[in-house]
Amino acid sequence: MRISLEGKSGGIRVRMRFEQDRRRWLAVRIILGVLAFQGIVVGLWAVFAPHSWYSSFPGFGMHWVAVDGPYNHHLAADVGAFFLALGAVSLFALIRTGAATAWAAGIGWAVMALPHLIYHAFHKPEAMGTASFTLSLIAAAALLVLGVALLVVTPRGPRVIDPDPIDVRFPRRSRQG
Repeated sequence: MRISLEGKSGGIRVRMRFEQDRRRWLAVRIILGVLAFQGIVVGLWAVFAPHSWYSSFPGFGMHWVAVDGPYNHHLAADVGAFFLALGAVSLFALIRTGAATAWAAGIGWAVMALPHLIYHAFHKPEAMGTASFTLSLIAAAALLVLGVALLVVTPRGPRVIDPDPIDVRFPRRSRQG
């Protein structure tokens, strides 16, 4: 906690700040924002345009899904629904900013990302180039790292919000004379 005093005419302003928690909560909010965005974008794409998602994910000229087996509408839409659900949980945790909601999002992402990373680490499609395979592993690992980071970085206990500053006024002396 940091206490600062600021002189004002006729008094002082006392302000308390909880710096360590503020930085940690900022990190949690950034991680949740990244995961919410990623989950919602990938999820909406796969749910509403599953063939497009299958044939061109992640975009930018790369094709990570289509090289790994034949198209299955049901499977592609389900994967989209899973990502969309994790994105929604992350967005909820971002809005609510509580430890329990951040941990729930982190657990969800970590539980999904670990087997996802293991699968991709041990199943390199023949048609996938080395650079694309490496990027796909980095992307899969990033989901796991961000999920675990939520479990580690999120402060324990309730979120502490900085209290409003207190203005202390000094009594004015009357001039006699």
